[in-house]
Amino acid sequence: MSGWHGGVRWIYAFTDVEALARFAGTRGAGAGSREWEYLSILGARLVDAVIPAADGPTGVVVDVADGDASMLFPPVVGIVPDRCAVDADDELAGAL
Repeated sequence: MSGWHGGVRWIYAFTDVEALARFAGTRGAGAGSREWEYLSILGARLVDAVIPAADGPTGVVVDVADGDASMLFPPVVGIVPDRCAVDADDELAGAL
């Protein structure tokens, strides 16, 4: 599951089933309205395998429905693989 904002695809990730349920509730899908399928994977696998396979700049937003407790991991050097980072050219230019 993902969404677009500011030219970046944001993959929605959740720390537990309860966080996913809170997100589902914000989408009008309260308890019992329908079943949501999900996949449990390590965050490192998400960053190292899924993001490079995505089309265009891709970041991760964790627990998006939790307001101040949500976390954003943008597609920049140090967060995603360098070849997927939107600022990779800036970082390389600064290192020369």
